[in-house]
Amino acid sequence: MYIRKMFTQQKFILLVAILSLVMVLQACSTGNSETGNANESEEETPKDGGTLKIVTLSDATSLDPHFITNIPSANVLYQKVYETLVTFDEDMNIVPKLAKEVEQIDDVTWQFTLNSGIKFHDGTPFNAEAVKTTFDRLLDPETGSPQRDKVSMIKEVKVVDDTTVHLILSEPYAPILSILSSQEASIISPKVINEDEDSLAKHPVGTGPFSFESWESGNAITLNKNEDYWGTPAKVDKVVFEVIPEDATRLAMIETGEAHISDNVPVSELDRIKNSDNLNLTRTEGLAVEYVGFNTQKAPFDNVELRKAVSHAIEREAIINGIYNNVGTLANVTMSPNVFGYTDKVQPYEYDINKAKDLVKKSGVNPDTEITLITSDRKERISMAEVIQSQLKGIGLKVNIQVLEYGAYIEMVDSGKHDMFIGGWGNATGDGDYNQYNLFHSDSFGSPGNHFYYSNPEVDKIIETARKEPNEEKRKELYEQAQTIEKEDAVAIPIRNYENLAVYGNNVKDFWLSPVNYLMISDATVK
Repeated sequence: MYIRKMFTQQKFILLVAILSLVMVLQACSTGNSETGNANESEEETPKDGGTLKIVTLSDATSLDPHFITNIPSANVLYQKVYETLVTFDEDMNIVPKLAKEVEQIDDVTWQFTLNSGIKFHDGTPFNAEAVKTTFDRLLDPETGSPQRDKVSMIKEVKVVDDTTVHLILSEPYAPILSILSSQEASIISPKVINEDEDSLAKHPVGTGPFSFESWESGNAITLNKNEDYWGTPAKVDKVVFEVIPEDATRLAMIETGEAHISDNVPVSELDRIKNSDNLNLTRTEGLAVEYVGFNTQKAPFDNVELRKAVSHAIEREAIINGIYNNVGTLANVTMSPNVFGYTDKVQPYEYDINKAKDLVKKSGVNPDTEITLITSDRKERISMAEVIQSQLKGIGLKVNIQVLEYGAYIEMVDSGKHDMFIGGWGNATGDGDYNQYNLFHSDSFGSPGNHFYYSNPEVDKIIETARKEPNEEKRKELYEQAQTIEKEDAVAIPIRNYENLAVYGNNVKDFWLSPVNYLMISDATVK
C-alpha cells in the first residue's frame, strides 16, 4: 500500500498567522490512498498502551541537541523528549508549542508568552528562566556547540517575568521563527545544565510526551511515556529505537510484526513492499538533497578545474534511475525545490566525458593520483560510490572507496581529512538560510555542515545579507546569486532531491513522516 503526501513549500509565516493557528498538531493517518486508513479494515483495532518498536539503520551519535548534527540522532528526540517554543505542523507551517503566543515588538525584539504549569522530566519547572538558561548555554562560545552559529543573531535573552521572555537580536533575521522550530532550539532542563551538562550527551531531559529511559550504544534507545505530560499524552507506553544494520532483517521484522516502523527503506525492495500483505509504505517529499562533495582545501580538490572535471564525468541520471529506483528527483542545486530560496535557474554541469578529460589535463593533476571517496554504510550510497568509481576511471582517475559506519563517517567529514564524499543535507527549517549558512559559509567548517571547507568572501557576504533581508523576493535573488557562484566554484555535485520513505506494519497507525524526515509518533497506536 502506497501513500504519497505532497509537500508544498510554505512562505515564511507572518506573525498574525502564527497567533491564529491552533497549537495541537494535526496528525494525518498513515494509510493508503484508496482506503484512507491503513488499519481501518482490520478486525483488531490498535489501542492505547504497548511498546512501539522502530528499527533503524544507524545509532545516534549524541543525545544533546546542542551537539546533534544529523537527522538520525535528532529523530529520536525531536518533539518526543524535547520540545521547542514554536514548531512545525505537517505542512511546515509554524505553530505555537511551549510558547502560546508570539509577538514581534520591533525589528530585533521577539516576545514569547509561555504556557504555564509545565515541568521538565526531572520535575524542574519550565519558565522564562529555563528558556534563558538553554539559549545562554547554546550561545556561550565555551560550550563549543556546532549549532551556535545557527542562533548567533540572538544577542540577549531577557526574562520579563515567569511566563514572558524576550529574544533580542543583534540585527533583523528573517527566518528566526523557523530556526526556533528546529531541534537546535530544543529547551533543556536548567537543573541539568547547571549541575551536570555533560550528562546531556547520553541522558536528555526535556518537557516532551516521552522521557528518556536508556541508551545501549549500538543497540537501542528506549523512551517511556511521560505520564505527567502537559499536553495531549502519548498513546503508547514505550518507544524503542533499535539499531538493525541489515536491510533485509529490518523488513523481515516489520513483516512478522516483531517491529512496527522503519524509516530506512531500501529502494531495491519497493516491489517487495508493494506486493506484501503485511508491509505498507508512506512517502513524503523531503527537504534534503544528496550530493557528491569535495574538500576544497585539500589536494587534489583544491583545484577547481579538477572539481569541474569530476562534475562533468558523473552521469547523475544513471544514479537516480539505476540505484534509487526513481525515488526522489534529479537535483540541480544543493537546495530542495521545497525549500524557500530554491532556484531552477542554476543548472549543474552537464555530463560530458570529453570535456571532463580536457579539464583533467588542464588541471595539471597527475592522473595517477589516488583519490579516496568516503561514504556511510547505507546500501544505496555504497552502490553510488561504485558507480562514481567506474565513471571516474573513464577519465583516468583512480578512486578508492572507503565505507564507514555512520558515526565514523560523521567524524571523518567533521575533521576535514577526506578528499571527496557522498553526503546529504537535511534542511530542518524549510528556509534557505539553513542550507546556505551551514553548508557554504566559512564560519561553518566541520560539524556545523560545511564539509566542503569552502570559503568565498563574496558568498559569505551574500549569505549574511540574505539573513537579515525582510523582503522575500530580494532574499530569493540573493540565494540565487550565492548558488550561481557555488556552481561556478564546483563545490558539490547535486544528485537527488530526497523523498522520505518509511515502511510500517499492519499493527501500527496514526504516525506521520515529516518533510524533515522525522517520525512523528505522539498519536501512534499499536496492537
